[in-house]
Amino acid sequence: MEALTANSHGGSLTDAPNGCGFGGPQKLIIDTDPGIDDTMAILMAFQTTEVEVLGLTTIFGNVTTENATCNALLLSEIAGRSDLPVAEGSHEPLKGGTPRVADFVHGKDGLGNTGLPPPKTKRIEKSASEFLVEKVSEFPGEVSVLALGPLTNLALAIKRDSSFASKVKKVVILGGAFFALGNVNPAAEANIFGDPEAADVVFTSGADIAVVGINITTQIKLTDEDLLEMRQSKGKYAQVLGDMCKSYMEWHVKSDGVHGIFPHDPVSFVALVRPDLFTYRRGVVRVETQGICTGHTLMDQGLKKWNASNPWSGYSPVAVAWTVNVEEVKDHIKKVLMKP
Repeated sequence: MEALTANSHGGSLTDAPNGCGFGGPQKLIIDTDPGIDDTMAILMAFQTTEVEVLGLTTIFGNVTTENATCNALLLSEIAGRSDLPVAEGSHEPLKGGTPRVADFVHGKDGLGNTGLPPPKTKRIEKSASEFLVEKVSEFPGEVSVLALGPLTNLALAIKRDSSFASKVKKVVILGGAFFALGNVNPAAEANIFGDPEAADVVFTSGADIAVVGINITTQIKLTDEDLLEMRQSKGKYAQVLGDMCKSYMEWHVKSDGVHGIFPHDPVSFVALVRPDLFTYRRGVVRVETQGICTGHTLMDQGLKKWNASNPWSGYSPVAVAWTVNVEEVKDHIKKVLMKP
């Protein structure tokens, strides 16, 4: 699709946001709640030479934060990266309270109830927000963050260091349901619903942000045939992913009537390394934090000049994924996951 030049309000379609493309290995921190599709994205990152994973930070969402940390450590071990720092994040959303945990989707262990052994390695002492601030300060303008769960850790990093938003290279977020139905309820997508206050802090921080919503990720489906092809391949992680995806497929059939899976997190990883496969609209995004539309993401598309200020006024726009090359993204996911 031919890109249009964005106007001053940021409403036109554009190609990849500035700074998304990589000239060499990109320093990356993955903020994650593994999670079956998180697992797929993390293992893709370990299989991709375009990125240098500096560490994993963990958050509640698909599992509790404690379980997310165990899974992150285990995945690092499976990938032969036991040296990789894993920093545990917040156990609750910014406003406090018990977090929403989607173990009914990903299994009690978050990994499809596959019964994998516990990790042998330990998390680092630093918290997730401390680790994020430390690495972004160590390599200003060089570190990107792939945020695959609720945005609590990123919001805490922004609150911890007021310069964090200007020093991080790029934040690619899986979250929101832009002008589409949510997956928690009609108004909200799960990651944003998990901590709407944190999401609003991040979206209005001024950081260079690209958001991939489920309006995009649900356009890509890995069918039963795709998953069987991957399982029967010589892929390094084919067996473990095949085992995990059994219960994930069952959930999709039950919940969505889909025979296959929506690879939400892998699509977001592709947006990081192959932004040319997406187009974007730029606009200010705010998040509803109360009422029946809690977690709803609403972007000012810049189609109107307002005659008075409103809650969207004065904030920097973010790039919201608008279209996607479905077949090429799907092929990229399969190609990486089937690497021997």
